[in-house]
Amino acid sequence: MDPNHYRFASRWELAAPPGDAWRVLEDVPRYPLWWPEVRSVRRTDDRRGVFTVRSLLPYVLVFGAEQVRRDPAAGVLEAALDGDLRGWSRWTVTPRPGGSLVLFEEDVRPGRPLMRRLALPARPAFTANHALMMRSGRRGLAAFLAGYAAGRADAAGPPAG
Repeated sequence: MDPNHYRFASRWELAAPPGDAWRVLEDVPRYPLWWPEVRSVRRTDDRRGVFTVRSLLPYVLVFGAEQVRRDPAAGVLEAALDGDLRGWSRWTVTPRPGGSLVLFEEDVRPGRPLMRRLALPARPAFTANHALMMRSGRRGLAAFLAGYAAGRADAAGPPAG
């Protein structure tokens, strides 16, 4: 096993319809509005941006993400990552009874030399840090989607009667 290779998968069951979840997830520059650990996203062009993230551990990761797949019919958003994280990440949104299932997958290696040197002793801390960030992201997205749905209902005006 390569201690510098990380594969993560998080499953988020959400009460929101898949279309709403998809629209929020594809609006990458707005991630900081609902995901506290995503400190900033700066678009560099229509397919690329730079993320700054920090979870519980006292370090900031800065990495580029370039869209390599955007497939609304399949519910897939995928990006190639470079910088402090190198590899790929993918969102897959599918319907489930009562809402949607959002699967986040990531296959990465650290780009920073210090993170690579600390791979063996710090791997449990890096993995726990990622789990905390994902748990926070799920909570933030669920709350944001609840407000998103309410905002759409408000924008539609009162029901006809």
